[in-house]
Amino acid sequence: MINRQFDSLIFDMDGTLWDAVDSYAEVWNKTLKQCGIASIIDRATLLRYMGLTIETITDEILPSLGSKFTEFMTVLEHNEREMMPVLGGKLYPGVMDNIPSLAQRYRLFMVSNCGARGLHNFLHYTGLTPWISDTLTNGETSRPKAENISLIIERNGLKSPLYIGDTDGDCSAAHAAGIPFMHVTYGFGHTDNADYSASSFSELARMLLNTFK
Repeated sequence: MINRQFDSLIFDMDGTLWDAVDSYAEVWNKTLKQCGIASIIDRATLLRYMGLTIETITDEILPSLGSKFTEFMTVLEHNEREMMPVLGGKLYPGVMDNIPSLAQRYRLFMVSNCGARGLHNFLHYTGLTPWISDTLTNGETSRPKAENISLIIERNGLKSPLYIGDTDGDCSAAHAAGIPFMHVTYGFGHTDNADYSASSFSELARMLLNTFK
């Protein structure tokens, strides 16, 4: 049971609302082939870096790109923009059923370290656009997640938001922005510092919808 009243929920995307890692791997492998790089990226490799910015992931996976880094990033972003609205990902159980109910009680937002079009693609593919009030990504601002959370809070006049994500980085970003964090333990990461936790999205919804009953 949650004993604090929130006016809004800010969601992470990957590992929190959906799993699109297999689709990301397809985007990466097409990009590698187009750029003449003899490597193949699999799901397990990408999972190690989920939650980081795309620039950081690229630098970690392909540290020898050197002067080809900008070219690779341009092709990768183009392929993501073209492919992800078609490939999409899989929403976690309970997300589609509970987002409309959550939106009746809370204002809903999203902040992610994905590229500039990542959240747009997510909302378009899943049909969740009507329930999300505002979004912000690292690709749009080039700022760390903590700052983007703060920007969403400021520009929407939020008084008591809760950030919901799946990694320790999400937890640190929420706390750096001065707000509490709920960890969804079904996602890609682990943290010991969450204020709240939920083992499924349905459990998360029950906690947040039954708070004041």
